[in-house]
Amino acid sequence: MEHITAELQQLGISPIPTFSDVQLHPDLNPVDVYRAVIIEQLHTITGAEPQIINNAVQWTQDLKHGDLMLPVPALRLKGKKPDELAKEIAEKFDSPLIEKPSADKTFVRFFFKPEPYAKLVLPSILKQKHDYGFNTYLGLEDQSNPSSRKQRIIVEYSSPNIAKEFHTGHLRSTIIGGFLVKLFSRAGWEAYSLNYLGDWGKQYGVLTQGFEKYGSEEELEKDPVKHLNEVYVKINQDNSKEQEPLKPLIKKKEDLEKAKNPAKIPKPAKGEKAEPLPEWTEEKEKELQQVEADIEKVKEDLVAIPSIDEKARQFFARMYKGDPSALKDWQRFRDLSIKAYIDMYARLNIHFDEYGGESTVKEEKMEKAAEVLQRKNISEDSKGAVIVDLSKHGAPKLGKTLVKKRDGTSLYLTRDIAANFERYEKYNFDKMIYVIASQQDVHVAQFFKILELMGSPYSDIVAKCEHITFGMVKDPKGQTMSTRKGTVVSLADSLDASKEFMHDVMRKNQDKYDQVANPEATADILAISAIMVQDYSGKRINGYNFDMEKMTSFEGDTGPYLQYSHARVCSMERKTAIPASELVTADMSLITAKEGIELVRLLATWPDVFLNTYKTREPVTVLTYLFKMTHQLSSCYDAKDTSNKNAKTMSVMYADSPEKKAALMALYASARQVLSNGMTLLGLTPVERM
Repeated sequence: MEHITAELQQLGISPIPTFSDVQLHPDLNPVDVYRAVIIEQLHTITGAEPQIINNAVQWTQDLKHGDLMLPVPALRLKGKKPDELAKEIAEKFDSPLIEKPSADKTFVRFFFKPEPYAKLVLPSILKQKHDYGFNTYLGLEDQSNPSSRKQRIIVEYSSPNIAKEFHTGHLRSTIIGGFLVKLFSRAGWEAYSLNYLGDWGKQYGVLTQGFEKYGSEEELEKDPVKHLNEVYVKINQDNSKEQEPLKPLIKKKEDLEKAKNPAKIPKPAKGEKAEPLPEWTEEKEKELQQVEADIEKVKEDLVAIPSIDEKARQFFARMYKGDPSALKDWQRFRDLSIKAYIDMYARLNIHFDEYGGESTVKEEKMEKAAEVLQRKNISEDSKGAVIVDLSKHGAPKLGKTLVKKRDGTSLYLTRDIAANFERYEKYNFDKMIYVIASQQDVHVAQFFKILELMGSPYSDIVAKCEHITFGMVKDPKGQTMSTRKGTVVSLADSLDASKEFMHDVMRKNQDKYDQVANPEATADILAISAIMVQDYSGKRINGYNFDMEKMTSFEGDTGPYLQYSHARVCSMERKTAIPASELVTADMSLITAKEGIELVRLLATWPDVFLNTYKTREPVTVLTYLFKMTHQLSSCYDAKDTSNKNAKTMSVMYADSPEKKAALMALYASARQVLSNGMTLLGLTPVERM
């Protein structure tokens, strides 16, 4: 803050204007210095309240439209036409920091003067280093009081099913959740990562049978999750064959039910006759009853065998009752799976504070929730099962949902309700985020609505909860992946293939390769960057195809290109070897080329990009900014001075004086710092050599 104050004093601006009802942080965000000046002058010129002015002043999508802009109608002033007021503001506004504003119809555009801007922005970046751009006031209970309590947030994400291989479909929840934890941490929240494992249910009865039939202790020790996944696929194929006799009967029943209860036939066009509804006869009714009887008979036969499905049901019933022999293999599979997952998460820069799961939810909490649902007439009996019909409670689109099966076993929803309460008891959180795929949107909406209906304390807790949804990852051909069918793309295999590809690329330049301390580890970082950047390249709600060839390219906006941009500036820093202390005190007024000025302007917007990302929760907001910034960085490398035989005017190595060299290197070092800050926020590890 000292250097900002000193620079402003030289320009006759002291102290920086402050306002009781506007939260600005010039110590963290250089643009807030300009906001303060603009607010003060606009208040004097128009009489508008500082808070209204602050809300009205916007950053622009493209710097050619200004560093900041004001849509005059947003001031909500009466008595003067917005276009006339825009002209008056442009004429009367005067600041040593800002060019004479331009009035563009009802907009006033503010362009910051390059020299003071560079002198304020670059030293701020070089001094704050890895903290530049992040606003830790956001997470405080009282943002105006730096000593205020940090708010607490829980992010539940990833949540794979144990004993199933971690595939590319799990990737989205994992890296989006990891990003959110980093985002809230850098915003000053006390953030906790929670992995709610799918570790309970009938499928573990299926898996145990699979291991008995196809399992190998040797393969289990070597790669537990991969082997258990293979076993699970094989036993499900066997199960599918056993259920084969049911399939034609179920299809026939569905066809008959459609004939009995046909969908409404659309009205015919003018002049055409309406098609008659198909006739439902007594013979067809008997046929439907016979098919239903045949289905029940086949089911009874499968139970009598007993089938894989029936054995699994019986096994889970034993697990549910705490049978030690049933829980023995389940516990072993769970422990081995978590150990394997921890290694995978480490590759992705992900750490969990807690590994919970469906199995850890206390029975008494579920019973208490069920009792509240019954007492408040939220749940009802349905042929021996317990359901909630949300259409009766003001949510017709959410329909009916099962809370408890006929055999008395609980479902995901019951456990989710109890788990939500348990987490609040344990963490006393101010906010909780569930990172769950769009396939489960209805389930989450039902879950939240039921908690709301249950009243305090359940309704109070769910008011603090938020669902972050996202689209699905499909295979390279756009097909949905399925563990049971064995069509998933293993994330470990994908990372290993990508790592080997990156390693081969690195080997092509032997001189550079020899300088990399740990080429294997660097190749792995590049592989992870490739995969994560592809995932971040669109809005969360959009799905994408997992395309290895596209993501590992060094052409275009990819993870490898981002890493290359960072490593290139690191190389420049090593070659120039200018001490950091000299960069901070460099004469930034020597940065005069338009390419350099544009880079300064972009670097200054990083704190606002972070603030906007905090609001949108979209990692693509950060990624788009980083690529925009690296493109501008490349423009600086290629900038030429046409008046001096096309000399590279932004080249550090060929700078015409030590002072110019230091100033240019300060600019590039600032760009590298911002690039590093953005990459680490996304969960990437910036490499210095590659």
